[in-house]
Amino acid sequence: MTDELSIDGIECFAHHGVFDHERRDGQVFKIDLVLGVDTRPAAASDDLADTVDYGGLVDRVVAAVERDPVDLIETLAERIADVALRDGRVEWTRVTVHKPDAPIQATFADVRLTITRSRVPGDTAGNRTGKTEAPA
Repeated sequence: MTDELSIDGIECFAHHGVFDHERRDGQVFKIDLVLGVDTRPAAASDDLADTVDYGGLVDRVVAAVERDPVDLIETLAERIADVALRDGRVEWTRVTVHKPDAPIQATFADVRLTITRSRVPGDTAGNRTGKTEAPA
C-alpha cells in the first residue's frame, strides 16, 4: 500500500503539436502528477532525504516538457512519467497533460490525457510497466 503525493497545475510553455503554428508559436501545457510513495520513512524521520523532493521533481518535469518538441501529448505524458519514476521511492505515477489551447474549432474547456505507469516490482532504476488503469 502506498500513499499519494499530488502536484496539480504545473504550468509550462512549450512547442509541442502536430501543426506548424503549434511548433512555431508554442502554447501553455499544464501537468498534474500523482505519485505513489510510501511516506512512512519521511514521517518518522522528518527528513527531506527520506521522501520525494517535489520541488526538484517539478523542476525536472518543467525541463522535460519544455525541451525537444513532440507531436503528441501521449509522447509527452510518457516522458513525464519516466522523469517521475527515476526516483526509486516512486512506485507508480499518474500523469495528466492538459492542453487548454488545443487547435479545436469549437468552444471547449480543456483537452487532457491521463496515463498511469508503474515501476517493475523490485526495480529502483526507473524501469516500468505500461499499466493504463489507476492503481488499487
